[in-house]
Amino acid sequence: MTAEARAPGITRRTVPERVRAHWETWRPYTTCYPALLGLAGVLAAGGRRPAEITVAVLAPVLGWISGHYLGDHFDRHLDAIAKPQRPIPSGRMSPAVALSAGIACATLSLAFSIALNWRVLPVFALAMGGIVAYSAVFKRLGFSGNLSRGVLSALALAIGAMTAAPWPPPALAPVAVGLLLHDTASNLIGTVRDVDGDRAGGYRSVPVRHGVAAAVGLASGLWLAGIAAIALGSLVAARPVAQLSLAAVAAVIGGIALAVARPVALTARRALRSHELLVAERLVLTSAVVAGAAGFGVALPVLGPVLVFSLVLQGRMRSRHEFPDAPPNEGERP
Repeated sequence: MTAEARAPGITRRTVPERVRAHWETWRPYTTCYPALLGLAGVLAAGGRRPAEITVAVLAPVLGWISGHYLGDHFDRHLDAIAKPQRPIPSGRMSPAVALSAGIACATLSLAFSIALNWRVLPVFALAMGGIVAYSAVFKRLGFSGNLSRGVLSALALAIGAMTAAPWPPPALAPVAVGLLLHDTASNLIGTVRDVDGDRAGGYRSVPVRHGVAAAVGLASGLWLAGIAAIALGSLVAARPVAQLSLAAVAAVIGGIALAVARPVALTARRALRSHELLVAERLVLTSAVVAGAAGFGVALPVLGPVLVFSLVLQGRMRSRHEFPDAPPNEGERP
């Protein structure tokens, strides 16, 4: 039965069930990352006012959640094959609700952003266009989809910076490039996890077309280049030692994550473990940029809680969200 055929059943769902469906769609364990991207951007641009920091954090998070709603809307047919337990193919959320919620979150994100700097409009339009293009076009074509996801992280950093400055400062360029490369690599590891479903759905991802080993090798090279770019960016940071130190910690975690992804017979669940480590590692890496702009005294008190939040929710929710045969108690508690 298709997602559209089951969708009318949503009217018979209880309010807690509907709330749970939205909570799962948000992937809350990922939302700390866009928040840190915005924070890193605004601090690197010299922003310190509460309004600047609030908008820099909220706007990327709302845009990120919008991307999840829109992505699930466009991916509903693929998810019906590979991940039928997700909110739309399971009938717990209709495609129309996902589309409306995605548009609403994007509108709120734009309203917050342009309230402080109207110049952000073309950057925001590029980001939202990238979100739609990723799910509607690029994801099924292979590396262009991975690259578009990396671009979105760089744009989130830029939007955060533009809450405090007319345009992103040039000193952020190495960091933006580093995050672009890093998140392209992270998304590639995600396609290794989804290779069976992508093949069944006709998606021509890198591991489907060239094999898992080639995908992991390409991801490793991009990840290393991304780490190097962010380390290079420490040379122009206000506090270079702080940025370089946390970037080194991230490099160790990321190296372990990629080592997990390198067995000869890489399973989807092992690929998920690798990606979970990369989700944690990118929080440390983005906090390195925060430290480079504002010091350890700002970065570490932020990093600790977001790491705990992300890791705990990943443990409770992620396997159930990715695998239809995961234990039913995983991901069931909002």
